[in-house]
Amino acid sequence: MNTAFSTWTATRAAGLARLDAFLPHAGRAYAARRNHAVDAPTVSGLSPYLRRRMVTEREVLARVLARHDETAAEKFIDEVFWRAHFKGRLEGQPEIWTRYRQSVAQGRAALDRDPALARRYADAVAGRTGIDAFDAWVAELEASGYLHNHARMWFASIWSHTLGLPWALGAAFMHARLLDGDPAANTLSWRWVVGLHTPGKTYLARADNIARYTEGRFQPHGLAADAPPLEEPPFALPWTSPALDLSPPQGPSLLLVTEEDLDPQTLLPSDAAVAAVHVADAVERDTDARSPLVQDFARQALDDAARRVAVAFPDTPVRRGPIDAETLAQAASAAGVRTIVTAYAPIGPTRDRLDALASQLAARGLTLKSLGRPYDALTWPQGRGGFFGLKKRIPRLLDQLALRPNAQPALL
Repeated sequence: MNTAFSTWTATRAAGLARLDAFLPHAGRAYAARRNHAVDAPTVSGLSPYLRRRMVTEREVLARVLARHDETAAEKFIDEVFWRAHFKGRLEGQPEIWTRYRQSVAQGRAALDRDPALARRYADAVAGRTGIDAFDAWVAELEASGYLHNHARMWFASIWSHTLGLPWALGAAFMHARLLDGDPAANTLSWRWVVGLHTPGKTYLARADNIARYTEGRFQPHGLAADAPPLEEPPFALPWTSPALDLSPPQGPSLLLVTEEDLDPQTLLPSDAAVAAVHVADAVERDTDARSPLVQDFARQALDDAARRVAVAFPDTPVRRGPIDAETLAQAASAAGVRTIVTAYAPIGPTRDRLDALASQLAARGLTLKSLGRPYDALTWPQGRGGFFGLKKRIPRLLDQLALRPNAQPALL
């Protein structure tokens, strides 16, 4: 287990402290060691904080570029933008999420029909496959809520190609246990491993590669020798560039804070009329219930956001509670407003819930307004196709984000 990530503190301050500790290593050291799945300061540990925007992508990029030149930090900068690539790809092709949910249901039905498959699944999730690396990663995932990115790829490959288990069940299992579990990154990464993200291109875990990049910790035996790709029908609609609403609400509103964006004090202009703030008291649910570790981290992160928003809006009532139409209608009525504004939730369980909630609130005469962020409006439209298309635009994006000298900022 990577002992540096065995415990986590779910506060913005802790995320910034991790960023400070990582900054000296974000340049050439990161490029040289980023694929080594061992204890190393060249792993940032920022992903649970970025996932919930307790720390934002833009401020991470700004701090890294203040410390390292762009060439030296290229690999880490790429990794930050990979998050936007995955978000944009899924936002522009929402059928991917629908198909993932259908694949999970089909996988569970397959377990019911096939006792041998069900036994392999039970052994896999219990970490008793006999494959040393895989079983250790199950234990690490359960104990820490974290796996190195390279280990996630190996894990998905062994699950799908060696154990022959339904890929979507593996994606659901992993997402439910990762502190940084992100619907876009998790779903699309698993689809890539089995040949659906880039049609025909799969990822095969090899014993020598695992031994090399775990520096001899594991010597797995019996891994699959090939990885035939899965196939699926064409999507009903082509990828469409995401369009976000960046205009703040007119007049006073109730600010709704969800786990998707825990930087609420920067969502609205400083002169916005926030009549009250409602902070969610529960975490998102996916096809699998989130692990107790993830639930605890998320609740603590929401607690931290509630404390910070109370400081940012000192004369504004800040309440915690569930996200349902009746509760929000009562909160809006108490605040004397008809508009509820929240940070735009990318495709995933929270978005599903908010989409359903919008129509329920509309029936009560209330408007749920999803407000996008400039960073997303700039980066998500680059999600079409592979990452290379976005990578070519990174210098221009850094200019637009005002992160390079003499830059011409956009949308900021």
